[in-house]
Parts: sequence; C-alpha cells; structure tokens
Amino acid sequence: MTRGIPSRREFLKHSGAIGAGLLLGIAPSTAFTYQANEKLSIGIVGVANRGGDNLAGVSGQQIAALCDVDENYLGRATHQYPDAKTLHDFRKLTDVKGLDAVVISTPDHVHAPATAWMLKAGLHVYCEKPLTHTVEEARVIARLAAEHKRVTQLGTQIHAGTNYRRVVELVKGGAIGTVNEVHVWCDRVRTAGGRPFVKVDTPPTMHWDLWLGTAPPRPYHPCYAPAGWRNWWDFGNGTLGDMGCHHMDLPFWALDLRHPATVRAEGPPVDPQNAPDWMIVRYTFPTRGSLPALPVNWYQGGKRPPQFAESKLPKWGDGTLFVGSKGMLLCDYDRRVLLPETDFKGFVPPAPTIPDSVGHHEEWIRACKAGSPTTCNFDYGGALTEAVLLGNAAYRSGERIIWDAEKLEAKGAPIAQKLLRKNYDRGWNL
Repeated sequence: MTRGIPSRREFLKHSGAIGAGLLLGIAPSTAFTYQANEKLSIGIVGVANRGGDNLAGVSGQQIAALCDVDENYLGRATHQYPDAKTLHDFRKLTDVKGLDAVVISTPDHVHAPATAWMLKAGLHVYCEKPLTHTVEEARVIARLAAEHKRVTQLGTQIHAGTNYRRVVELVKGGAIGTVNEVHVWCDRVRTAGGRPFVKVDTPPTMHWDLWLGTAPPRPYHPCYAPAGWRNWWDFGNGTLGDMGCHHMDLPFWALDLRHPATVRAEGPPVDPQNAPDWMIVRYTFPTRGSLPALPVNWYQGGKRPPQFAESKLPKWGDGTLFVGSKGMLLCDYDRRVLLPETDFKGFVPPAPTIPDSVGHHEEWIRACKAGSPTTCNFDYGGALTEAVLLGNAAYRSGERIIWDAEKLEAKGAPIAQKLLRKNYDRGWNL
C-alpha cells in the first residue's frame, strides 16, 4: 500500500478492460456469510454535513469507528456513538479490527486515496460523488473495486428515487420515440472570489495537514473549510462536480451512456484557482447498439437550453430534457411531463418494470451482506464521474477533447491531458 500512482504504461496495462466497458454490472464473487439481521461493522470517514447525512443513512448498523479531521465534528458524532473508536487519519481506520465496510464523505480531493486505501484493505466502500477528483483516479478506483471484488456504491442518492425509475421506463419504452438530444441544467453556482491573502490562524480543533491531504500546501482559511472547498480546483470540481453526477445520472441510465466521443465547453475566462460561475459543456456520445450517436448538453449558473427561450418548456428549476422523434420528456428529481402536453393527452405510461429501491444506503448494506449487485457500483459510477470531470477538463483547457476511453487519452488536447491526472507527494499515494 506504499506504491504511488501508477505510471501511464502500467496504468493502461491494468485498466484496458474497464476502459473498454467490459465490467458493467459486476457483482462480487466473494463468499458472504452475513445473516439478514446481522449488523455490519462500519467506519465513517467524514462525520458532519454530507457525512452526517450518510452516517444517518447507515446508522442502523454497528458504527465501529468515526474519522474526521475536525475535532468539533468528531466530538459531536461521538456523543451519538460513544462506543465507536475515534480517529483523525483515515489511514489508521484499517487498524480497527472486525471492520466490514467504510463510508467516505470527504472533499473530492481525498475521495480516491481514501477509497483506494479501503479497497486494498478488503473493505466494502460507499463514497460520495463525484467518485474522484480526476479522470484517471476514477479509472484506477473502478479497477481496484473489480480486482478486490468489493461491494461499492456511489453516493448519487437520487438514483434510488421513484421518479427516476419512471423516467427511465418512459425513455426505454419509446414514449418519445428515438432520443436525438439531451439537455441537463443546474442553476447552482459554485465559485470563489480570489485566493485569500489575509492570514487566519488554523483553529486548534482542525488537523489542517490531514484536511489538505493530497492537495498542494496552502495556509488554512475558512473560505476552504468546512464548506467552500468545492469552489477551488485544488479541492473540488465546481458546480459540475457537485451536481453533475446527480443530474447526468438520469440520461446515463436511461440511454445506456458510458464514455463520450467528444467534449467541448465554454464559459467565462478560466481562473487557475477558482471554478467558474457559469459553464456550458457539449458532449457527444457514440452509438450504443441500435441507439444513435447522441449530443448531451450541460448548463450551469443560470444558462439553459434554447427550448426555454422558445417558450416550449414550463418554468421549472433544475432539470433534464429528453428530445425525441415523437416529443419531449421534461423531468427533475420529483416530476416528469411529456411535451407538448396536447400531443400526449390520454397517454398511458408503461407498467413499472424497475422495482422501487429499498433506499440507496440500504441497497449497499444488503449487498455487503448478501453479495447482490448495487445500481451505482464504481464501474457505473466511475464512468459517470469520468464524463463529468472531462467537462471540467475541456473548460479549463479551452480545448475540444476527442476522447479515447480505452487509452485514457484526450486526443488533440495536450492541456486537457495534463488535467486528467495528478501526482501525489508528501507521503500520499493511491
């Protein structure tokens, strides 16, 4: 577990099968001997905010260890789980005897090293989205999950929602005919001013070096932690990294998407430190069996597809629009409508074929006990994360990416290519 990030040649040698999409829907083959009412022994990395929600999601199990770099957060969680061991460094979590699984809810830049550490230790992993901070990390993590045959789940909780299932059934059932384009938008803005120059003392309760982890060193400032880190490229991935895996999950699921063929983006002038306040990413996905090549467009920060300006859509908030040969399907987390509504008067939706979820966390827990598959395992979630992060790479580089998924190569985009991976230092590794 001391080996650093693999060389490009070594990496490609071991990841070709995953890059070719040969591990879709993998289910662990290890022996699972848990009884249905037996509790898993779970460790928690990141116990507050999003981590607090995930902790609540698995609270019916045995919470054996709590890990957080903020002693205030850790102290509050300990009041709830007084028998749990408490740690600040996730690398020490694997010393806890009898641990079965780990839930990871750290900033993006720690997702990959923490997840890799747990998978190599033979633990099942639930990790918040996006799966990793870089594209190459996502491929490495998907490979490790397959090699170690662990049960994994990406924290795209809305995937468990009933509405998403009904939308997928409508699309796959041909309600709007052949889908020719998809638009996805999110009005959320994740950006920062400029890097702060006023020195602020690190709180005595914050283990700042551990919070920085794999990121380049910089002084503590409250604009980074606990809440602002998504706005900075060193730690997060802006609005697209924050919300893309939730919203892009729907067309990925409904249209069997995996790796884009091309990616280009536009937005305000690129800042080397800060994520942008708005951005538009235009993906094209190749043919999939009988399904045609497909443009998928992402909009953030108030930008929206042209159908809004043409008054073809109701004034909803964030959402997804499928444009088909027979009409359109507009949806968000909880709603769906076929358009134009006059064309679908009297339409009878297909009978449900996708079972309701037992819950996103519960699905993972049951899979850890029984070896059953999860719907957002790291093979599916890794490919989704790669596509999302390629959008940021296209924007930050200003280049059009022709994507060779098998070789993990951004053809004709040398600047983007450099953004696909990062080198760890200061003792960190993947």
